[in-house]
Amino acid sequence: MAQSNTVNMPAISVIISCRNEERHIKNCLDSILEQDFPQEKMEIFVVDGMSEDATRQVIAENYSDCLFIRVLDNPDRITPAAFNVGIRAAKGDIILIMGAHSIYEKDYISQCVRHLIDSDADNVGGVCKVLPGRDTLVAKSIAHALCCPFGVGNSYFRIGSRARRYVDTVFGGCYRREVFDKIGFFDTGLVRGQDTEFNTRLIDSGGKILLAPDIVSYYSARENLLKLWKMEWQYGYFKPLVIKKVGKLFTFRQVIPPLFVLALALMLMLGLISKIFMLLFFCTLGLYAAVSVVFSIMIAFRHDLRYLFFLPFIFFMIHVGWGSGFVKGVWDYWVLHKDSKSGLRDLPLTR
Repeated sequence: MAQSNTVNMPAISVIISCRNEERHIKNCLDSILEQDFPQEKMEIFVVDGMSEDATRQVIAENYSDCLFIRVLDNPDRITPAAFNVGIRAAKGDIILIMGAHSIYEKDYISQCVRHLIDSDADNVGGVCKVLPGRDTLVAKSIAHALCCPFGVGNSYFRIGSRARRYVDTVFGGCYRREVFDKIGFFDTGLVRGQDTEFNTRLIDSGGKILLAPDIVSYYSARENLLKLWKMEWQYGYFKPLVIKKVGKLFTFRQVIPPLFVLALALMLMLGLISKIFMLLFFCTLGLYAAVSVVFSIMIAFRHDLRYLFFLPFIFFMIHVGWGSGFVKGVWDYWVLHKDSKSGLRDLPLTR
C-alpha cells in the first residue's frame, strides 16, 4: 500500500492479548511499529491479564512516546475476555487480533487490509510460521513438529497454502468491524478455542474467512516439553466444550488423537486378560512409532540429524496430550455436564 494514499486508508485497531509476556512483548510491538501501514491510521491496545512479571514495565520503558499504544486491564485474565475489552475500546473500521507471542512481516497489516477490501471475506488471515522458543535442540524440534502435518494435521494456517482459499479458521484474524455488531463478541466461557467458536459462528451467519499465503507471521512455540504437554492438554480439554457450544464436529482429524488414546488404554487393560489384546497394543504402538520415525527422519534430514532423537517423542506428547485432554473434556462437559465457567479461574494456564 502506498503511503501517499493514507487519506483513503481505513482506520485499524490492533488488539493484543497478553499476560506475563516480558520476554516477547517488545519483539511483538516492534514488529507492529515497523509495519508499512501508516501509524496515523492505527491504534494499538495491549490488553493485559494483570501480569505478574515485568510486561507493563517493558511497555512503559519502551513505548511511552507512542500515544497510539494503550494498555488496558483484563481482570478476568483469559484471552476471550481480553479480546472483548479491546473490541469495546476500538474505534477502527477494521479490527486485527494479534498475539503477544508473535512477530509479523512488515507488510502483514497492509496485506490483511488489502485482502479484506479486495474480497467478500469478513475475516482474513495468513500463514503462521513456527519459531523455536529457545535456542536449544528440544525447542527447535518442538517448532518443527508443530508445523508438520503429522503433528498438527491439515491446518492451512500452520502448514501453509499455495493460493488463497476460504477456510474454517485462521490465526489471529483481521475482521470487518460490523462482524461484532452482527454476531456478538468472543465467548468468555472458553479459555482455549475461543477463536474457533467465534469463526464457526461467523460462518454459520453467512460470513466467510479467507486465508492468504502472502500474509505471514511468526509464532514463538513453547520452549520445553512440560509447557508443550500443558498446551496440548488444554487445547484438547476445551475442544469438546467448543464442539458442544457450536453443535458439530469440525473435522475428523480432531477425533483421531482421542480415539488413539482410548484404543491404547482399552487394549492395555484387556491385555491383562488376553494376550491377543496385549499383542494388538504393541502392534498399534509399533505402527504409530514407525510412522512417527518416518516423519522425524524426513525433518531431520532436511534440517539437523540430531532432531531425530527428540521428534518421535515430541509427536507422541502432542498426540497423547491433546487426545487425553479431549477425553477428559468429553467426560467433564458431555457426561457430567460441567458448567463451562467452573474451574476456569483456577486453571493453571501455560502462558
